[in-house]
Amino acid sequence: MAASSSNGYDDSYDDSYDYFQDDAFDDAIDDQFDEMFDQKFEAIDDAIYPSHIFRRRFRMNKDLFLRIVDCLSNEVPYFQQRRNDIGRLGLSALQKCTAAIRIMAYGTAADAVDEYLRLRASTALLCLENFTEGIISLFGDEYLRRPTSDDFNGY
Repeated sequence: MAASSSNGYDDSYDDSYDYFQDDAFDDAIDDQFDEMFDQKFEAIDDAIYPSHIFRRRFRMNKDLFLRIVDCLSNEVPYFQQRRNDIGRLGLSALQKCTAAIRIMAYGTAADAVDEYLRLRASTALLCLENFTEGIISLFGDEYLRRPTSDDFNGY
């Protein structure tokens, strides 16, 4: 039979079935990913990264990292998790901040975080751009200052 022949079922049933299968698969993957992040970043006794290892891997204190994630997710719209048009949750603030910090901490290319965090290189670059802008706007007055002549000549 030709591929265009009818089997008696409406194609909309096939589309609905495919949609629900895809949605169930995506939900299962999202649940596993959320569980992985909970293990890595939540303040639990059996976390994957204890504080001393977290500091070595992310090149910052775990409490500082969580403070940055919290501030960015509350103040910068880009870091607020949203649902897309079909109702799936987008990337979390943890994923976005982790991508930006890993790119800066290790000097890696944006596509190096794609498998680890499930985001594309273009998204990782957006995370980095929004992260740096957010850090400057939120913490700039407190932690950043203009360089002095001693900064340029002293070293």
